[in-house]
Amino acid sequence: MRKPFVAGNWKMNKTAEEARSLVVEMLPELQAINQVERVICPPFTGIMTLSAVLAGTGIGLGAQNLHWEGSGAYTGEISAGMVKEYCKYVILGHSERRAMFGETDISVNKKVKAALANELIPIVCVGETLSEFESEKTNEVVTRQVMEGLRDILVEQGAKIVIAYEPVWAIGTGKAASGEGANRVILESIRQPMEKLFNYEVAQGVRVLYGGSVNAANANEFFSQPDIDGALVGGASLKVADFLAIVRAAAR
Repeated sequence: MRKPFVAGNWKMNKTAEEARSLVVEMLPELQAINQVERVICPPFTGIMTLSAVLAGTGIGLGAQNLHWEGSGAYTGEISAGMVKEYCKYVILGHSERRAMFGETDISVNKKVKAALANELIPIVCVGETLSEFESEKTNEVVTRQVMEGLRDILVEQGAKIVIAYEPVWAIGTGKAASGEGANRVILESIRQPMEKLFNYEVAQGVRVLYGGSVNAANANEFFSQPDIDGALVGGASLKVADFLAIVRAAAR
């Protein structure tokens, strides 16, 4: 049985003090929904502050990126070891990073390996662009991202990974995929390739999230699907009532 999983990706929002205030506001109700694995991913500058606030609460803390090298002359970067000081999770390969910062399946693969080597749980993002979707290349693109992004990872490590399917055309646009359509992609383009990479047990045991304009109104549509185990939530994770509603929906 896969435990539901909901992560809030705050992207480049909230100062450290604003982050603290937001989490303090949502914490009592968020703690009560313990049927769901709940994770908050603030900007790097908020991680230390939230580490103290979330200590002992059962709510996980994640980063939004890391570099695959352990240290060195990589100005502006953060290593997996630095993330591990405060976090248990890390988002990798988000489409915004692929589109704006030149990340590739190869760099994502290096980052996944670095995260796993440092006992972090990677939330690996995959998904097709609008042009790929309209050209009916979704299966080809998402399968490639899974196969290349998770290449040469041990079976026992594969079981620790969380995957987020985020169709790029749905992120921040208000256009969400249908629950049925997202479930089909997850089954055919994520679980089946993972069975080839690892084995049936890993493919069936890994949590796969949906992301892309998830909100309180449409969360139930996604969570009612058999292969969708939760959500990677963007803008709605910055609104207390909306984020709590999404987590509650996952609990059902």
